[in-house]
Amino acid sequence: MEPQEVDFAHTEGAAKRRREKAMGLARYVWDRGISGQELLDLTDGTLRKLARAAGSNPPSTMETWLTVVELLDQKSAWAERHPDHPAATPAHRDEKIMWVKPPIVPWTS
Repeated sequence: MEPQEVDFAHTEGAAKRRREKAMGLARYVWDRGISGQELLDLTDGTLRKLARAAGSNPPSTMETWLTVVELLDQKSAWAERHPDHPAATPAHRDEKIMWVKPPIVPWTS
């Protein structure tokens, strides 16, 4: 009888920890006004720095970041339905430029 291989990355406990990490990251990212698409466009290095700034160890897989994107999309939809609620406005939107750089407009003559 062969011992069964266990995929530790996809156990119930791992999924719970991944969701908890994603929630913390999503809060931090939301407060900076970063959208899910903008998050997906960031480089791996920037994602690692962003996770550390959020007080979290950087996720080892993209799976956690995709969960963050789902949470951001849910929060954005909620914010659209409740525009007057204080939580519908990112608290630190001015910090977005630290992570998401606006496109550079070329000089024209």
